[in-house]
Amino acid sequence: MDYLAQVLQVVFVLAFAPLLKGLMERYRARLARRHGPPIWQPYRDLWKWALKETVRSRYTSVISEWAPIIYFVAPLLVAMLIPVLTTFPLPFAWMGDMLAGGMILGGGGLALLLAALDSGSVYPILGVSRIRLIAAFTEPLSLLLVFVAASAAKATIPFIVNQTFASRLWLLSPAHLLIVVGWFLLLIAEAGRIPVDNPSTSQELSMIDPARIFESSGVDLALYEWGGQMKYLILSLILANVLITPWGLSSSLGLAHLMAAMVAVAAKTTVIGLVVVSIEAGFAKLRLIRNVDFLMAAIVLAALGGLAANL
Repeated sequence: MDYLAQVLQVVFVLAFAPLLKGLMERYRARLARRHGPPIWQPYRDLWKWALKETVRSRYTSVISEWAPIIYFVAPLLVAMLIPVLTTFPLPFAWMGDMLAGGMILGGGGLALLLAALDSGSVYPILGVSRIRLIAAFTEPLSLLLVFVAASAAKATIPFIVNQTFASRLWLLSPAHLLIVVGWFLLLIAEAGRIPVDNPSTSQELSMIDPARIFESSGVDLALYEWGGQMKYLILSLILANVLITPWGLSSSLGLAHLMAAMVAVAAKTTVIGLVVVSIEAGFAKLRLIRNVDFLMAAIVLAALGGLAANL
């Protein structure tokens, strides 16, 4: 039954990630007083791209062949390490801690970066240069937040960290609040959302994150898009289930309890997604150089959280 629950976690991440994007895009359209696409549109897009021919430049190398697979698999591996549906670790959860999860996601991002460079096109390379500027701040921010959380919990295992922050001592503490806010700002930056980036832009010169897959098509594009949706969901799950509270997770392996956990986790991540979209509706996209100010503010909040956690 342990392995069945492990499989359910991976299936949940696979299946719910496109729906979460559909819900967010529909809500974004409604805020703009538009009808918007149906919430099932991401599934249709993935199916459409999967049926189309994959076209690559004749100058690309084996990197472009393997990068979509690596980027797609990385969030699924992290889903085995973090609390997705259960409050207790499942068999593969002991394969790595929070640092390992970050390295896996970073490896997927590196594969995408190399594939963008391998394409030889100017727009993906332009996107890479911009994303590396942002990554120069998001990577130290993510490490700082992991170290602060580990320092507070005296462990790097996500299942121990979430129980620590759910305790009466930490739940309403300033350090906990600062860590949550810092990760939320990291979520916005890593997912390429406004005010850092606009994920739905169609203007080449204003793209940051979408520019890296500008030359992708067919199955490659489907894997990149699906992998990006799962990456956003994983970051939201870390925020909801590890850093905020494990409320709603199943404490047993019963199928009914796991299904209830799916509903609760879907509701939690949807609320986070709608908050992100609400913030997007109230802000304009920042100029590239202004993103540094945004990320420096997040780093300062994370540092203050670390200071408060160790007082």
